This record gives sequence, C-alpha cells and structure tokens, in this order.
Amino acid sequence: MSALVSKYKVGEACIVCEEHKSKGIHLYTSFICRDCEEDMVHTDTKDPKYKYYINQLKKITTPEIYS
Repeated sequence: MSALVSKYKVGEACIVCEEHKSKGIHLYTSFICRDCEEDMVHTDTKDPKYKYYINQLKKITTPEIYS
C-alpha cells in the first residue's frame, strides 16, 4: 500500500517551499504550509531568509472580485 500512496501527492503545494504538505493556511488562493508559516513568523528582518520569504510571498495575487 505504501508504494501506491507514494505515487500520489498528498496535500497542496506551498507557495514558499513549493513542497506538497497537508497542513497549513490559505492566503487568498495560495497555500502556505505550517512549517513555512512558523519559520516566517520567527525570522528576524535582518536574516537573509527574510528577503527570500518576501520574494516568495510576492507570488500571491489578490483574487478578483466579480460582481
């Protein structure tokens, strides 16, 4: 059964790490995994990873509102 499960991706692709994870949050139409969310919250603004996170979050677009 494990070979069958490994063929299929579980969860959604994280906008930050681009890995498929099952737990996380949705921001507009994008998914951020729990690991990336936790790391972003605790990253200092002077840390080089902070700029990486900012660049990855720029991929998120606001969904259009149709009326």
